[in-house]
Amino acid sequence: MQRHPFARRAAVFLFAAFAGASMAVPAQSVADWGIDPDVLADSGSDLLRRAPDDAIDGLFQAVRAASRNEDEAQALCGLFEPDADRSLAGLNAVAVRLGPASRERFATAVADALVGATQSPPQPYDAAAALQSLKAAGATAAILHDGFVRGLNASGPEADSRDARCQSLRWLLDAMQARPQRERAAMTRWLLDQGVARLAP
Repeated sequence: MQRHPFARRAAVFLFAAFAGASMAVPAQSVADWGIDPDVLADSGSDLLRRAPDDAIDGLFQAVRAASRNEDEAQALCGLFEPDADRSLAGLNAVAVRLGPASRERFATAVADALVGATQSPPQPYDAAAALQSLKAAGATAAILHDGFVRGLNASGPEADSRDARCQSLRWLLDAMQARPQRERAAMTRWLLDQGVARLAP
């Protein structure tokens, strides 16, 4: 996908601004950067539905990389809780809880997805097929890790339940990594829309 040379820089500013940070972005700059301001009125979920597969996969890779860090995993896992805020503001709230390297990687991935979304039409997306792919990845994770299903079925807001769900999510992300990029992107869209708890039987 061809991007304007300043598009990523614009997206970093816009990500902060639309996530609720106190940052002014001149309206004329949005158009100059090649970003459609009308698309920015969409919800975070709508924006991620429009982002191309490579941008969504970049977001997946950033999430998986941070989730492998014990200190940062909970921040990322919280993004996939049933009651999580997965809007741009919610993504920003996750970013500020990460360490410097992971925060930069995650923010850049969100910015790339934002740029792609504002410059692209809605992407083909089959939610049912994405769910089946996730179930297949989950079956792989269950074979490799005895506690996967138990963690996926953990419910409630208690710390133990959240820890169990988080561990299962981390195992699921590892299983997703083995799938083709387009399939990973579809699964990532589903998880960002529904949350991992919806996978539980």
